[in-house]
Amino acid sequence: MKKTSYLFVFILLLTLPHVIFSQEKKPKVVLVLSGGGAKGIAHIPLLQKLDSLHIVPDLIVGNSMGSIIGGLYAMGYSGDSIEKITKNIYWDKLLGGGQSLRTASAEEKREFQRYLVGIGIKEGKLNRVGSLLNDQNLREYLSELTFPVYNVKNFDSLPIPFRAMATDLVEGKEVILSKGSLAYAMRASMSLPAIFKPMVYEKTVLVDGGVLNNFPTDVAKQMGADIIIGSDVGGGMQPIDKLNSLVTILMQTSMFPSNIKNPANRALCTILVDHPPNLRFSTADFGKSNEIYKDGKIATEQNLPALIALADQLKGYPQRIHELPKMPREFILDTIVYKKISAENLPLVMARANLKTHVKYTTEDLMAGVNRAMGTNLFDEITYHYFIKNKDKLGITIIGFERAKNQINMSLHYDTYRGVGLIFNYTARNVIAESSRLLVTLDIAEQPKARVNFQKNFGKNKDWWWATELYTSFLNQEIFIDGKSADNVLFNTFEFKNEANKNLNSLKSYVGFGLNYQYVLLKPKYNTDYNPSITSIDNYNFNTIELNMHYSYNDMDKVFFANNGTIIKANLSRSLLSDIDVSFSDSNITAVSGPTNAYTRFGLGFEKRIFLTKRITGIIGLDANFTFLDKLKNNQESFTDLGYAVKYFLGGVTPSSGSNRFCFPGLHEDEVNLTQFIGMNLGAQVNLMGKIYLTPHFNVATIGFEDFNNYIDKALTPKGNWALNEEPSLVLSGGATISYQSILGPIHLDTSWINNIDKVRLFFSVGLSLNP
Repeated sequence: MKKTSYLFVFILLLTLPHVIFSQEKKPKVVLVLSGGGAKGIAHIPLLQKLDSLHIVPDLIVGNSMGSIIGGLYAMGYSGDSIEKITKNIYWDKLLGGGQSLRTASAEEKREFQRYLVGIGIKEGKLNRVGSLLNDQNLREYLSELTFPVYNVKNFDSLPIPFRAMATDLVEGKEVILSKGSLAYAMRASMSLPAIFKPMVYEKTVLVDGGVLNNFPTDVAKQMGADIIIGSDVGGGMQPIDKLNSLVTILMQTSMFPSNIKNPANRALCTILVDHPPNLRFSTADFGKSNEIYKDGKIATEQNLPALIALADQLKGYPQRIHELPKMPREFILDTIVYKKISAENLPLVMARANLKTHVKYTTEDLMAGVNRAMGTNLFDEITYHYFIKNKDKLGITIIGFERAKNQINMSLHYDTYRGVGLIFNYTARNVIAESSRLLVTLDIAEQPKARVNFQKNFGKNKDWWWATELYTSFLNQEIFIDGKSADNVLFNTFEFKNEANKNLNSLKSYVGFGLNYQYVLLKPKYNTDYNPSITSIDNYNFNTIELNMHYSYNDMDKVFFANNGTIIKANLSRSLLSDIDVSFSDSNITAVSGPTNAYTRFGLGFEKRIFLTKRITGIIGLDANFTFLDKLKNNQESFTDLGYAVKYFLGGVTPSSGSNRFCFPGLHEDEVNLTQFIGMNLGAQVNLMGKIYLTPHFNVATIGFEDFNNYIDKALTPKGNWALNEEPSLVLSGGATISYQSILGPIHLDTSWINNIDKVRLFFSVGLSLNP
């Protein structure tokens, strides 16, 4: 019995150290990821190494880009998954592209992103909160990525507990985000002042946590960290040779407090992954994300021995399960709540979003609905949040941030043909009627223009819309003979258009009919007593009324420099009135007054942009426009001879004023006046670097100056000289345009050769002019 007691004591003594060790508390491992914009991609190799070593942190604290990477990792994405996500992102679209043209309603595309400056008027005051980058795409993408944890409102309940750092802009203090929407917290953490819009939070607004604490290891220490793995891509104050861009200077200026405390925070790290010495790129270089990822491997590998030692140290302890929660791809919404959307806008928004309860949706379906609502152009942004109702019912809250009902917009433009101009636009929404828009636009220029447009949506789904428009312009019109300017006339026009349209697809296409009136007045620019006119015209008036049917399709991805998409326009019109009144300075020529022969016109326009590579887009374009003239009656004047003002005008590089004007590089704007033409354009848009594009192009057209029958017989074998108005003629040009997407709008410099006169011509423009 005594021997048995001794044996029990001996065994107990042998096992006691193991029992004590097994009861020892696991050291708390905290991963801290700093902010640094594009440089934050360098965090990813560390996450991949932690995965391979089976090191699962007990807490992640992230700031700015570190909160994006850290938040995804905390919710269960692996390092490899995050690498794949960042490699497949089109960063320009995500961070700066704003709303895509594809998400603009069919009736709004014409006015989309046309102005340099927009100012809202609320309660008699001007208001504008500026930021360099639009974040609608970013917020939507974060919502999609974080959908698997939409029901997690406490960040301690994520696979890895998480904290995002932000700065209280009102009180100037650090904010540690630990609950709510993960996507919202990640986005708030990266609200770099003047770059991204601040985020409203409870009773304050939040900006980037890096303003006060870019590398928050001290927060990790306060939260009980025993071991801190810190990945720093910021590195504190930037040396003078790195302060060479606007973004870098803004970052340095806005982060003085954070950079000053950076050395002390780095000293708190058990393992410091110090990236700055190995990073070749700056905060804004998202286009170099693949290279930044490779740079991030260097510091990670340098710390590999320490990471392996930590993995060995943690082997005796249980680890968290790090995986993405399983979530069905499809879900059913039990409740849909709209907030901060005015009563007059709500019917249109609900109709366009077209989201219903008790219907299966995916996150892509939900984003498409939000984008359709954004396409109304009523909002600066729309956010949405999921919520759980009655434990198992899923609801969604859609929150709109409406633009002011009254807005003032401005833009500048210049081009070789029309000179310089300043555009002022007043836009009023829901002022005259519900679901309506009023535009008053003035082009204060050497050749002024004005446009007033009223539009109203109606019908159950708001997919019918009425448009009434008044347009007037006072142009200097050059008349060319044999490629040379031979005369100048004042070309004054007034148009009154009325249309009823039906959207076939609210974001792409519509069909409609209209009744249009046009009055044109031409007179010599200079006094004919001293400067004889080659046309001998003293005064020219033309009145027309046309009934038309039209179809429009547009799914281009961007307003300027689109990479993908198609535009189709078709128009069929019939003249109801065509009345001419002409007097001549030459007394030997008899004045003319009366109707011309009636006509029917058909037009078809097509443009296709084909995505070939990330930097190259193919362009194919086709235009065909024909005039079918009725037989000339005894009491009628000849439309062929006297219909100059309402025939087609061909020439120019950028879209010009008037629905009967068509571009053709190499020709001066409106150089050729004709009744028939078929034209084709082949080109390639090459993104040389950043926002600089080169577009080589080849253009060909066969044109006619008389009736369709006279033209079509020889359209494929044209032998005339277009410069002398001999028909049918072949117009041929080739050249290239170098362009820059500036803050003022697109800047173009085109060099093109044109046949018959065998000349190379230059064209330069900045911004866009007012067009009807």
